[in-house]
Amino acid sequence: MFEMLKEDIRTVFAKDPAARSVPEVMLCYPGLHAVWFHRLAHFLWWHKLRFPARLLSHISRFLTGIEIHPGAKIGRRFFIDHGAGVVIGETAEIGNDVLMYQGAVLGGTSLQREKRHPTIGNKVVIGTGAAALGDITIGDGARIGSGSVVVRPVPPGATVVGIPGRIVEDGHGPLTILEHGKLPDPVAEAIGLVLKKQELFEQRLRKLENTSGIATIEDDLEQIKVRVMSNFSDGGGI
Repeated sequence: MFEMLKEDIRTVFAKDPAARSVPEVMLCYPGLHAVWFHRLAHFLWWHKLRFPARLLSHISRFLTGIEIHPGAKIGRRFFIDHGAGVVIGETAEIGNDVLMYQGAVLGGTSLQREKRHPTIGNKVVIGTGAAALGDITIGDGARIGSGSVVVRPVPPGATVVGIPGRIVEDGHGPLTILEHGKLPDPVAEAIGLVLKKQELFEQRLRKLENTSGIATIEDDLEQIKVRVMSNFSDGGGI
């Protein structure tokens, strides 16, 4: 038991550069407290002490702002960074070395008493405000971008962004676990491509007008278009 507690503390140091001392980690990390509460609640749950297990998990929610159902199965070296608003449902299963950020949800999509929450593989990163819903599997090493909603299985090593979540190619090369904000945006890329195509058509049209001697009509939207294209050319960020 003590070795597992030490491992949990080492995990915080490994995954959060803000961690500075063992007392700070033990007393000031609600994500760590929620995991410790869950281990005890899970023990009670699987020994058929359902009400005490639910009561303990409810107390944990009140103290940490993190809701983990005592029936959920969680592997080793699991870390919830910041943690406020995290929800993990009853039949969720989480592998080893998983990192979740604040507001992430592992939710169910069925009212039946069956497996209705996601299964998360090893070394998965789930970004801020992301949601994985239903009895789906997210493969080892996958990354779920911030704000994404995943409703279909994700293969190992894939990167998913958007609503609904789409698998994307990452043109930035390997990212660290803390760089989930640099994930590609397929919607922005698609709109940027349309804008570039539109610009090519307008250039051809201007050439035809100049060749034919037709007066060019002043376009009031030109400045707005230039600004929008500029936003998408640098990745659509703000």
